[in-house]
Amino acid sequence: MSQTVLVTGASSGIGAATARFFHSRGFSVFGTSRKANPSSEFTMLSLDVTSDASVRNCIDLILSQTGRIDIVVNNAGYSLNGAIEETSIAEVKDQFETNFFGVLRTVNAVLPHMREARSGRIINIGSLVGLIAIPYGAFYSATKFALEAYSESLWYELQPFGIGVSLIEPGFVRTSFGHAAQLAARALSAYDGPRDRVVAAIKSGIEKGCSPDLVAKSIFHAATSRRPRLRYRVGTDAVWLPRVRKVVPWDFFASGLRRQFALDAKS
Repeated sequence: MSQTVLVTGASSGIGAATARFFHSRGFSVFGTSRKANPSSEFTMLSLDVTSDASVRNCIDLILSQTGRIDIVVNNAGYSLNGAIEETSIAEVKDQFETNFFGVLRTVNAVLPHMREARSGRIINIGSLVGLIAIPYGAFYSATKFALEAYSESLWYELQPFGIGVSLIEPGFVRTSFGHAAQLAARALSAYDGPRDRVVAAIKSGIEKGCSPDLVAKSIFHAATSRRPRLRYRVGTDAVWLPRVRKVVPWDFFASGLRRQFALDAKS
């Protein structure tokens, strides 16, 4: 019997590439999005990860059809750009509801079944910005930093049940993610120049980033390895930037990051 894989946020980008990758290797794949866009390669379901009822209904539907969920890839999420002062508490809460609490809801819904089976793999999609915070993306970074701590603790707790937990930490990836990013609604003119340059730099980095297929291969490796690692960094920037930060003085590193995002350029 083929293993069952659930991939959230599978309508495009990393999620779609991951769902296709597993499907091409004979897995029974269920992808999700807020609106269940049809797919000729794998089953797409409607799922709102910010809703307890939607998560439960989705998990129950998959279990009713397959009787099992072997692998969960928590990929659903979005980016929110803007200065910290510009961003409302409501916007921050919405960001955490999707990027962080959405993962918790999905994991909590599948864990009883994985614990009973004493097997399973949980793959959480983190980010380089969960290791190195970036300006004008504080709260997206905060959700990914939170995911780092959550996944590490979960790794310890689920080992006795034979359930593996891995965290994928990509750098820039060539997807529509940057163009789909939300901007804080209350723009303040004081931040116009540096904010706009950072957003432009992020979009440029995404356009030059690694392929989502490369991330999908790392996810597949984490999900199928006999001894999966807790963390997998994907892309040149994700590999070397955290290493550089560890070995150079903070002022030197921060100066380089400021140059990368043109923070000190004249508005």
